[in-house]
Amino acid sequence: MYLTDLDKQGVAALMTEWRQPRFRTDQVMAWLNKGVRPEEMTNLPKALREQLAALPYGGSVIERKLTSPKDGTVKYLFLLEDGNLVEGVLMHYSYGNTACISTQVGCRMGCKFCASTLEGCVRDLRPGEMLSFIKLMEQDEPPREGWSRSVTNIVLMGSGEPLDNYDNVVTFLRRVTSPDELNISPRNISLSTCGLVPKIYRFMEEAPHVTLSISLHAHSDEVRKTMMPIANTYPIGDLIEAARAYAEKTGRRVVFEYALVEGVNDGREDAVALAKLLRGMVCHVNLIPLNSVKERSLMGVSRAHAEEFAGWLTKEHISATVRREMGADIDGACGQLRRRVIHEIQQPI
Repeated sequence: MYLTDLDKQGVAALMTEWRQPRFRTDQVMAWLNKGVRPEEMTNLPKALREQLAALPYGGSVIERKLTSPKDGTVKYLFLLEDGNLVEGVLMHYSYGNTACISTQVGCRMGCKFCASTLEGCVRDLRPGEMLSFIKLMEQDEPPREGWSRSVTNIVLMGSGEPLDNYDNVVTFLRRVTSPDELNISPRNISLSTCGLVPKIYRFMEEAPHVTLSISLHAHSDEVRKTMMPIANTYPIGDLIEAARAYAEKTGRRVVFEYALVEGVNDGREDAVALAKLLRGMVCHVNLIPLNSVKERSLMGVSRAHAEEFAGWLTKEHISATVRREMGADIDGACGQLRRRVIHEIQQPI
């Protein structure tokens, strides 16, 4: 049992077991919601602090922090208690601050345009660890004047495939949206999946209705299979059918992420075919000028060409925008900073 993995019900059960008065539950939860460790829970009796401190905490600490001088994006490298490293990013927008967090240490999905998957998946992240990333960002970045909190939005788009860590991610979403904990609206949360079709159907029934983002990156199985091994298991037709079901069930539009790769999926004919595939669905296409990963041979396109592609989709009556590039000067892409630091550590002195 890890302390950070306990929700309010779990903390209440622990206080009952330890014969503590009921109000201690609220006190302990208030501290845990701020990411405070037992030793610093100052309104608790010393004996109770010592009992709590004897439990495994299960959180993380900030190992490294990089801030972009261009746009203020902050890239974090979090150190877990078992020595593993994972990344997170805090991005500043006019409407709020978005925390992008990881759901696994590494990734097993093997997408060719992503650095997260180059060393495979080490392990899943627990709910308490994912919550700790948000709490550490809030401790590190004070809220803007007039705001009640510094993290207003969350995207599960860091390292890992969220639906491959299904139970932990659903638990995290229930807790992060709970009034007893961080109380962030599901409408301010997005989850990105490469397309584990059976899990999408489970997710729409069992989880808070967040925005579903699907890493599509192609309009045909033939092209998608060259970049995403998951396409060999779940055909694009099945994936689009699941996306339509999610939109209809939840009333939320589905976002399709589409990384533009030069000479692969960036032509006018690709835009027309993509529009045909998505027509009739409440959706939006988020175009991504690919971040180059030196270990991969796929090349991105210019922002000007990405805007041109967005225009082609608009003419086909498909909502589309080009993602704002943030943090490119600080290893902003998923997995880049973690991989660089791991290699630095492994270098002989």
